[in-house]
Amino acid sequence: MNYLLVILAMLFISNPNPESATYKSSEKTITEIVIEGNDKMQFNLSEIKVKAGTTVKLTLKHVGKLPKQAMGHNFVLLKKGVEMKDFAMTAMKARDNDYIPQSTENVIAYTDLIGGGESTTIEFEAPAKGEYTFICSFPGHFSLMNGTFIVE
Repeated sequence: MNYLLVILAMLFISNPNPESATYKSSEKTITEIVIEGNDKMQFNLSEIKVKAGTTVKLTLKHVGKLPKQAMGHNFVLLKKGVEMKDFAMTAMKARDNDYIPQSTENVIAYTDLIGGGESTTIEFEAPAKGEYTFICSFPGHFSLMNGTFIVE
């Protein structure tokens, strides 16, 4: 029994954030992130950390029940220096493109807009070291659904 506890403790210590996992595949390092959005306009993560030079495989899960027309969620990683509120106000006008402005240069990566019970996955290269903001760009959600994406 003690051996089992030691093994479990070692696994937890080696990956204290159960929302992410890092592994190598075909000569590149991949960091997997799972982030959830719900019907209360909340992400379950307010901070995500990745290593510079890794490929990020991010899965967004909508754990609520409401359809995307009423409570859609996406994950949008903004470039450094982009004001969250300014971007969100512009994104509100991009309904036909799932609230991502056409030809924007303010975004590093984004997921599809999804509704309750759905999930979507994207892959992108981690940007340069630093802190970035992520949001949900569905109208009105950015003020509650945002966080910091840290590249170490």
